Amino acid sequence: MNRRDKKEDEDSGSTFQNLDKTTLLQEARYFNSTPVNPKKCIHILTKILYLLNQGEKLNTQEATDIFFATTKLFQSKDVVLRRLVYLSIKELSCMAQDVIIVTSSLTKDMTGKEDLYRAAAIRALCTITDSTMLQAIERYMKQAIVDKNPAVSSAALVSALHLSATVPDLVRRWVMEAQGVITSDNAMVSYHALAVVAGARRNDRLSTVKLVTKLARTPLRSPYALCLLIRHAAKLAEEDQSDASEPYIDFIESCLRHKSEIVVYEAAHAIVNLRKSARDLAQAVSVLQIFCGSSKATMRLAGARTLAKLTAKHPNAVAACAVDLENLISDPNRSVATLAVTTLLATGAESSIDRLMKQISSFMSEISDEFKIVVVRAIRRLCSKYPRKHQSLASFLAGMLRDEGGLQYKTAIADAIIALVEENPDAKETGLAHLCEFIEDCEHASLAVRILHILGREGPKARQPSRYIRYIYNRVILESGPVRAAAVSAVARFGAARPELLPNIRVLLARCQLDDDDEVRDRAIYYSAILDSGDAELINDYIINVPIPNPVLLERALHHYLTSDLASTEDFNIATIPTLAEESQEPKEAPVEIETRAPTISREEQYADQLKAIPGVEKLGPIFKTCEPVDLTEPETEYRVQCVKHIFARHLVFQFECTNTLSDQLLEKVHIRLESAPGYKILTEVPCEQLPYDKQGSIFCLLEFPESPIETLGTFGATLEFVVRDCDPTTGLPDSGEGYADTYPLEEIEISCAEQFRTRAASDDWEASWERAATADEACDTFGLSQTDVGEAAKAVCEHLGMPKAAITGDAVKEIRGGGIWRGGTPVLVRARLVMAGGAVTMQLIARSPREDIATLLLAAVG
Repeated sequence: MNRRDKKEDEDSGSTFQNLDKTTLLQEARYFNSTPVNPKKCIHILTKILYLLNQGEKLNTQEATDIFFATTKLFQSKDVVLRRLVYLSIKELSCMAQDVIIVTSSLTKDMTGKEDLYRAAAIRALCTITDSTMLQAIERYMKQAIVDKNPAVSSAALVSALHLSATVPDLVRRWVMEAQGVITSDNAMVSYHALAVVAGARRNDRLSTVKLVTKLARTPLRSPYALCLLIRHAAKLAEEDQSDASEPYIDFIESCLRHKSEIVVYEAAHAIVNLRKSARDLAQAVSVLQIFCGSSKATMRLAGARTLAKLTAKHPNAVAACAVDLENLISDPNRSVATLAVTTLLATGAESSIDRLMKQISSFMSEISDEFKIVVVRAIRRLCSKYPRKHQSLASFLAGMLRDEGGLQYKTAIADAIIALVEENPDAKETGLAHLCEFIEDCEHASLAVRILHILGREGPKARQPSRYIRYIYNRVILESGPVRAAAVSAVARFGAARPELLPNIRVLLARCQLDDDDEVRDRAIYYSAILDSGDAELINDYIINVPIPNPVLLERALHHYLTSDLASTEDFNIATIPTLAEESQEPKEAPVEIETRAPTISREEQYADQLKAIPGVEKLGPIFKTCEPVDLTEPETEYRVQCVKHIFARHLVFQFECTNTLSDQLLEKVHIRLESAPGYKILTEVPCEQLPYDKQGSIFCLLEFPESPIETLGTFGATLEFVVRDCDPTTGLPDSGEGYADTYPLEEIEISCAEQFRTRAASDDWEASWERAATADEACDTFGLSQTDVGEAAKAVCEHLGMPKAAITGDAVKEIRGGGIWRGGTPVLVRARLVMAGGAVTMQLIARSPREDIATLLLAAVG
């Protein structure tokens, strides 16, 4: 008997193995037989659904053939077969043609007496019906929403949720019925009904406020609906930072005492994630503390994970849970143990680090890469928090580097060691040594290239730079082409920064000139020529401090340059392209959390396609800078307008992003009347022809900068002008008639110095750059500032000039050091000293640039 059971277990997984699409198409013809065997049909349909869910693609003809063969099975009375027919219709509807033909059959089942058919028929019908035919079944949908059978009601509500993405106006007409079943005894019906009602009102804040306020006083029986209500209450509290948000926080805190665990957790999670600290964070923390001691692994994971996230904002609040988190270190679920340890590392004392690290190492091999990355990020924060522990932390990270793991995991470790090298001078030698050992066996070319770049940048600054050259040159001998090319660049940096090593570096570069790879040979010849020239400025600009432009924007600028007439009249200026360093000057610290990072895209890339709406924009040259959007209206007004400033070398584009928040109005011929600042020329305007409710539209104004840089500082008056047409709030269709003209005043738009420069903080060799610029034009002046604190004054000056806060150094006497590029490609260096004198802050500002008017522009902006 046991032997037979074992054989059945072995064969059980073979039913759907090696399925062939052609064979299934042949088998589907059986559906045309009379009569049919329900069991055989069920088996064939199951195989078809399995194949589709495995990613198998059917062409239109194949899908149509199977679809129409499946419709013959409507004659069967077998319940299981009929439900599989509905599923098949849903899956095939997006691939087959003429699927609308089964509408009458589905409508009949939807309104029939068999409840098992009705729910599935509603889902299938709403999938295949287009927006024009939904009007015919609207009455049936409203009846289904309030049906006594929970399965039917829930199916209608879920279908309404899906339809709201394509026909939101139609779904809004079903809100009254959905609102009536929010208080249903069935948990899923109540949850889905609230989702439909809240979704229909998501763009109307006042209606959402009324809904949340009303339901907060109504005892909902569904824990799922309560969780959704908590999320909406938290969103309203987040948007309103005034005292008016107190009732929402009171409601969320009251849910901490609910009998359902998921409601309690949702409330605690909402309080923890509020930007505005709740009055009593201790309640939420105590709930999470109880979760950490739960017998359920899911509750322990939820508690540990949320406490880990809380450490980023309120580490002291989490410190009270230290005992409970200590108990979780030995948890059989290693994900829970990892989160507990990383949270303790973030909140614990320096004396407990070694003990916790020893406990982590005992189970590191048992957890997945994503949780290992959580540990690495926690250790990275420890390196900044306790710089004296760098030896033990770096050794632990180096041990993790030698373990097995994927590219993302290894990159996280390398990032942590690189951050340690950059932030802690005492750890530089240790960190570089670990990186050198790692690249000896690194199997990821992209990571090896990055580490070689770091070694080339930081290695020459070490006490014994020659010790790293051997590791780098080994890569030239042993690695692939891209890694060898990166090694050549790193070696050249040693020769450029350390003259005593230059003879040896020349020998190594001469050997690299015989390499098989073109890129390696070209780099070796290129760097040899620059080093042999002995020109300090040339070596600095082309080996030591080489700006890395944004590759996407560089490609666009080069394409524009080659396809326009500029190639024959002027040289390409790479300095006008934003660099990667400028886009990531002030990185934000991430909390202790498992996260998926989306690729970062610069603002210039985000708006590039939208700017193509301006006729002749390609003739303006590459975009120099796109500024952050500025609100020109209050958030709660009927029309919301933001202004995005796009800066070109000689031109300025205002992009006005407009949103109409009135559902009973359609705006037409929307444009901006600008009161231009002196010296500016308005060249063209691209109006927005229509602005329907809750749809963003853009208006573009193209202007030419004045010739004199000083005259570019000024403000623009702006008024929104449009034609209003009343419309039906449910359908969005305008009433007959031409409408009436109206205007709406906007805030003034300021063009300052910050918009016209791309700035950066001082680099390591900034003093040398400042001395080399001694022969350039210089502008200098002394200013009395309104601030009474020198630190606040320094931040205000940086914000006014567009400088990053990293440019500020010093304690009692603050110094701002940095540089940048003007929109025309002219470089500039800035130095400011701020001191307290007689209860006021005095600042001396010096700017150096090849153009005197650019240096004067910076001083004029402050004055």
